[in-house]
Amino acid sequence: MANVNGVMMQYFHWYTPPGGNLWNELAENAQALADAGITAVWLPPAYKGTGGGYDVGYGVYDLFDLGEFDQKGSIPTKYGTKDEYISAIKTAQAAGIEVYADVVLNHKLGADHEEELQARPYSPSDRSQAIGDTQTIKAWTHFTFPGRQGKYSTMEWHWWHFDAVDYNAFNDAEDAIYLFDEKSFDKDVDLEKGGFDYLMGCDLDMGHPEVRGELDYWGKWYVNTTQVDGFRFDAVKHVKSSFFPEWLSYVRQHTERKLFAVGEYWSGGVEALHYFLDVTGGDVMLFDAPLHYNFSTASKEGDDYDMRQIFDDTLVKDQPALAVTLVDNHDSQPLQSLESVVEGWFKPIAYALILLRADGYPCIFVADYYGAHYKDVGQDGQEYEIWLDSHQWLIDKFLQVRRDYAYGDQYDYFDHPNTIGWTRLGDEEHPGGMAVVLSNGDDGSKWMEVGQANQVYVDITEHIDEPVTTNEEGWADFLCPAGSVSVWVAQS
Repeated sequence: MANVNGVMMQYFHWYTPPGGNLWNELAENAQALADAGITAVWLPPAYKGTGGGYDVGYGVYDLFDLGEFDQKGSIPTKYGTKDEYISAIKTAQAAGIEVYADVVLNHKLGADHEEELQARPYSPSDRSQAIGDTQTIKAWTHFTFPGRQGKYSTMEWHWWHFDAVDYNAFNDAEDAIYLFDEKSFDKDVDLEKGGFDYLMGCDLDMGHPEVRGELDYWGKWYVNTTQVDGFRFDAVKHVKSSFFPEWLSYVRQHTERKLFAVGEYWSGGVEALHYFLDVTGGDVMLFDAPLHYNFSTASKEGDDYDMRQIFDDTLVKDQPALAVTLVDNHDSQPLQSLESVVEGWFKPIAYALILLRADGYPCIFVADYYGAHYKDVGQDGQEYEIWLDSHQWLIDKFLQVRRDYAYGDQYDYFDHPNTIGWTRLGDEEHPGGMAVVLSNGDDGSKWMEVGQANQVYVDITEHIDEPVTTNEEGWADFLCPAGSVSVWVAQS
């Protein structure tokens, strides 16, 4: 599981520039990230996607091409070559940073040849409803990987390795999901849309022995080749839950590595996350999507939002040991498919809530750390230019406090709709404690206990200039500015 007081960074966003530079940038920045307090990085999919050098990585084409073969119009992936990837991993690990690989085991796209087969169309909005009879379709389902020519694996993928597609060349105007003859949608998946097994492309048939054998073999090959420390599983709500602990068990056993694992189960309903964690026996942590949605709502509602409810119906509140907390990611950022913006003014508050509390394994989004600038077309067809501010200075302060002061008992003061706070009392190795107070409304103050009598505290965020001194019982009135956060630490 996660390191105590460890912090993950998602080291990419959807609009990370193409050009094959990301792996080299990580190698250059690894030591600075480690010095700041980052203990792990989650890297984007490193294998060739159907978009070649422009593919973010989720349009999976060839799992064995890590930027080594001339396929889909390029040798490098969007992020660089295989050698640069492996070198960046080694450099990050040498700096004390673990590396988690993003893997997509749900689907494949960009097949090399079409095949004809029997399939039945189903409604995209309700996969329990057939909308036609079984018929002959033509689909892109034959993967031969001509650029790789059988290196690492000789398996070719055919239609029988999949269970559904959403395109039929014989009737390209029909909006349907085509379930292959004698196949079925998996039941142990998210219940949305009548069962959310199918997501996109050629949906892998996890019940097919050749598919399972190839994925097991690939997992062993990938870990031995790259020496990654763990995985971030994409789209886990679309794959039968039991697959992941079985696959992990095989790869761990055959590589003799512990291998951290976190899954993306993107749902605002925390009960669905609980179900997945129960089925997988806690073997795979989950990103706390409900917490992200709370942050998004709070940032839009301003002082109308009751901050006492910020952790209601979240994974970190119910199962903190299995929650990876986050503010934003590549899917929720502006102009993306799951856009649910956390407004910029609220991000310091949100990062304090994930970085400075006892529970959860926090994940920093690279676009919030370094900032980002990009253009894309929105869902309304209009082009937009997006500027995301860098919060690096403040996040670095939070990381410093997390490393030096965030220890011992935690006392919560969630007793006002707009101003909340908490303290950590410290331990023998980290005395002094800390206090955090934040407000989504006017200037705030919170009378709180830090356990240190007659001790001077200063606001490390530099939002409040005047220090605060505790009384003989270790209590003080800690302040914060309107719509912001202050973090108070003992003055040495």
